[in-house]
Amino acid sequence: MDNSFTPVAYEFRETIAEQMALQTFGKVFFWSGYQVDEVTGRVIKLDEISGQGIFILLDSGVRVRIDRIITLFGKIGAAYDEYDAFANQCLSCTAGVPL
Repeated sequence: MDNSFTPVAYEFRETIAEQMALQTFGKVFFWSGYQVDEVTGRVIKLDEISGQGIFILLDSGVRVRIDRIITLFGKIGAAYDEYDAFANQCLSCTAGVPL
């Protein structure tokens, strides 16, 4: 898994801004290394950190890079396609499976 920041569609940034304005409380699922992690809270800030990427800051103090978000309060995030491919990879293989 590449650790460099991947550009995110502007529409997803708009979704984040909308959820901040609504003060939505809920779960954010995201990639943490090679595993899926989750955090609960409200997004209070969208912050760009030079050389690291763009992050959301939740009221719990947790910072999540936006290109690693799988879902934000049930809405598809920038890393959803990566998650979907990961979740389906074993469904397409039959090597080693007894018939």
